[in-house]
Amino acid sequence: MEIHVNWGMCEGNGVCAIEAPAVFDLDDDDNLIVLDETPPESQRKPLEAAIRACPKRALKIV
Repeated sequence: MEIHVNWGMCEGNGVCAIEAPAVFDLDDDDNLIVLDETPPESQRKPLEAAIRACPKRALKIV
């Protein structure tokens, strides 16, 4: 499983970091940080929640 971020769409809202904190975080300037670009299958449910919650639809699993 691999995470793809459409950086042109991402606004750093941080909803993904709330839903999947083991995978996403925000820096001090509210820029998204992907902590694990190839997370284990155990992170699928939090990732799917993060994808659904993203207001800009900037995330997907590939």
